[in-house]
Amino acid sequence: MLFAPRSGAPPGRWLASDAAPGFVLIAVAAVAILLANTALAPAIEAFFATRLTLTFGEVGLAKPVLLWINDGLMAVFFLLVGLELKRETLEGALSEPSRIAMPVVAALGGMVVPAAIFAFLNRGDAVALRGWAIPSATDIAFSIGVLAACGSRVPLGLKLFLTTLAIVDDLGAIVVIAIFYTADLSTLALGLASLCIAALIALNIAGVRRTGPYLLIGAILWVCVLKSGVHATLAGVAVALCLPLCDRAANPETRPFIVLEHALKPWVGFLIMPLFAFANAGVSFEGLSLSGLLEPIPLGIAAGLFAGKQIGVFLPAAAMIALGWAAMPAGGTWLKLYGVSVCAGIGFTMSLFIGNLAWSDPGHAVPLRLGVLAGTLLSAVVGYLVLRLAPSAPTATGST
Repeated sequence: MLFAPRSGAPPGRWLASDAAPGFVLIAVAAVAILLANTALAPAIEAFFATRLTLTFGEVGLAKPVLLWINDGLMAVFFLLVGLELKRETLEGALSEPSRIAMPVVAALGGMVVPAAIFAFLNRGDAVALRGWAIPSATDIAFSIGVLAACGSRVPLGLKLFLTTLAIVDDLGAIVVIAIFYTADLSTLALGLASLCIAALIALNIAGVRRTGPYLLIGAILWVCVLKSGVHATLAGVAVALCLPLCDRAANPETRPFIVLEHALKPWVGFLIMPLFAFANAGVSFEGLSLSGLLEPIPLGIAAGLFAGKQIGVFLPAAAMIALGWAAMPAGGTWLKLYGVSVCAGIGFTMSLFIGNLAWSDPGHAVPLRLGVLAGTLLSAVVGYLVLRLAPSAPTATGST
């Protein structure tokens, strides 16, 4: 559900909406920043640095709590992303080329232009350039939350445009992570991971419809991928792609694929993503100044998210509409389309995630968080104001 609930709507209905996780993320990020500037900050940092060991017989994994969240719980997030991508590709908006042409072109522009801005501002610094993909990401939960806050002033056509754009953006992020953020590879671990994927494919071919066997092999796959040098969250995507979607004529409420997607959504939206945000969004303002924000890394991220995203999304979309290759989303206007393009610069969760992959040095944590928060906040506030103040179209001007 893409609409914000009406005043007086039951709390359960609001919690079930797609907008609710975005508001939760906003609240958790604010708490994380607040606590990072209190006397509790050292205790919180010590907690996330605590090593937690998980053993299975002779095999054991020991990681700080922070990495269990970033490498472990976020694999569940990517499992959900993979499930949504597969469903949308086979049955949803991404299955109809006529509907996805403009969002896909806009999503590509929204990835290339921010990356180019970041690369230009950080040219000559090879270490900094590892973060080129950070401003290319869009946080779908946060951005949909901002659109929901505008209520009916944002027509459904534009909400669907942003949602489709963000889904394509997620697919692009998966490809970028797989290709550019892979460490030294372990041949043995990759071989074992390949066997796990082969087993998942065999289950699909054999007609196994229960999700339990897939998730069990997926857990083993996660360990193999973690040890391989490829980022462990991609195991979640692999499992999602191997799960059978089943006959679309069946009752959606009983299809295992859809049941799993619905079961994961509240856990991801209200636990995993907020926990990731709390662990990664805290920024201490002690000693920070405006000059700190103007350093190449935070400036590149903030400028990429705020300026790069709106340019990269709006101009290609506007060109396609002007040339007659696509229609203005139903109920949309040029100003409202621009406002949604600005909201695409809300990177937050995915930008922080890619930043953590780009730099393992703790010295990059503050500029990363500062740039992501600045770019996200600017995009959210300006996008909200544009959408809130833009006059509505007198009549529908097109359709998605």
